[in-house]
Amino acid sequence: MSAELAIGIHDLSFATTEFVLPHTTLAAHNGTEIGKYHVGIGLRSMSVPAADEDIVTMGAAAAKPVVARHGGDRIRTVVLATESSVDQSKAAGIYVHSLLGLPSSTRVVELKQACYGGTAALQFAVGLVRRDPSQRVLVIASDVSKYELDSPGEPTQGAAAVAMLVGADPALLRIEEPSGLFTADIMDFWRPNYLSTALVDGQDSVAAYLHALDGAWKDYTEQGGRRLDEFRAFCYHQPFPKMAYKAHRQLLRNAGLDSDESLVAHHIGDTTGYNSVVGNSYTASMYLGLASLLENAQDDLSDRTIGLFSYGSGSVAEFYAGTVVPGYRAHLRVREHDEAVTRRRPIDYAGYRALHQLSLPEDGGEHAVAAQTGGPYRLAALSGHKRIYRPR
Repeated sequence: MSAELAIGIHDLSFATTEFVLPHTTLAAHNGTEIGKYHVGIGLRSMSVPAADEDIVTMGAAAAKPVVARHGGDRIRTVVLATESSVDQSKAAGIYVHSLLGLPSSTRVVELKQACYGGTAALQFAVGLVRRDPSQRVLVIASDVSKYELDSPGEPTQGAAAVAMLVGADPALLRIEEPSGLFTADIMDFWRPNYLSTALVDGQDSVAAYLHALDGAWKDYTEQGGRRLDEFRAFCYHQPFPKMAYKAHRQLLRNAGLDSDESLVAHHIGDTTGYNSVVGNSYTASMYLGLASLLENAQDDLSDRTIGLFSYGSGSVAEFYAGTVVPGYRAHLRVREHDEAVTRRRPIDYAGYRALHQLSLPEDGGEHAVAAQTGGPYRLAALSGHKRIYRPR
């Protein structure tokens, strides 16, 4: 990136759901030793959407504090990344744009490429700001991770949205050039249009993730990127938190560096806090890791470089770097994010199962949606095959 124009993340906010299913409850149902969840995959609970929550309500809830703090006049673009889209044509971000009351002089688009989509949106935003540094771009990554009941993927489910304001002279993280890129055609995880739950080959997906990491890092170094020992911490996409540890050990070994567990923990440990209690949030996952790092690292990260690895099955990956801006702590949302997690209501297994199996009517009639969420926005009704969102 040119020295004269710093572009990056100016603000970051996240939201999650009304309900939470502790993994102790899931383990009691299926007879699994709790250590398989708490230790084996690094998860303690997962967010469960209420009947009237989806990617739109979470996305708007995440973005609301950003718009309240900075206003919407300079936001010329809204990019919503998701693999849980609510419509095959209309961008979910248009609903968010309306709920937030943003100006009509705004472009709104939706991006998709599995869990990588949030990073595609961020890089798109950086390019727009580089072209016109006076504008800001609102990037929203919002997803509901859903697998078949009693399937191997079920314990990794979750839901969350991250909203990021991207602009010049950012307050949190300066995005650097270059990026390392990797794409391969592989069916490790996918969801056909006719299914409501994802399909995944667990072993293939882990192998594809690690292969993509190798390829993206190789390209990053060939493009003139930083040495591995220049980074203070690394944020990885976390389909489950222990995947970040597995990935980082491989990256260190392949670079000929010590993969001692204390070093791995130093690089990764502060990034898993939110993901461990929210579960997999697909496009939002890596950026939940970034929020966790900025809010929980005990040392001052000012002017320290963070490595970020984004992976989306199918597959596309990107490795890039960001430098933390001095004074970043004054702009964090520690209290709000803690409240987003702690306000969730625990749900029993029967309640979770009922929500998992809930399907909205498809007959085009008039249907009110049960009011359950305590968040600021809700899916209120369906009418004539149209989704109707309202402030709560």
